Amino acid sequence: MNPLTPLSRRRSRRRPMADINVVPYIDVMLVLLVIFMVTAPLLYQGVEVELPRSTAEPLPPQDQEPIIVEVNRDGQFFLSIGDQADDEPVSADEVVLNVTTVMQAQPQTPVYVRGDADVAYHRVMAIMSALQAAGVPQVGLMTQPAANDG
Repeated sequence: MNPLTPLSRRRSRRRPMADINVVPYIDVMLVLLVIFMVTAPLLYQGVEVELPRSTAEPLPPQDQEPIIVEVNRDGQFFLSIGDQADDEPVSADEVVLNVTTVMQAQPQTPVYVRGDADVAYHRVMAIMSALQAAGVPQVGLMTQPAANDG
């Protein structure tokens, strides 16, 4: 009897392994997780505005994207129409021109003013007057929910 014969038989009887190796998939998933964690904070674009706090109830969600006019701490205006947000300050005249154009095409578009808590009151009133001149029937003021102190 040849001692090599039983080993060769044993090798030929083995079936191929049918298990899926998931280690490469886990590696890819972890790499994607790190990429999303790094890029997610970069996706937020806009102006740093510290909103005043209020106990008012939030408005129900609407189908149309709103127009948001932001007034930062320095009294500069920034305009966001739908998904398009401007990172550069615009003048009140530019706000009126852009809002008038949108309101003529879509008169039911909601318009909100997002004013910093530390901005001079007259700057918020100036933009609200300009929006009224642009033909906006109602202007909403954005706030943050009041903090629950316990």
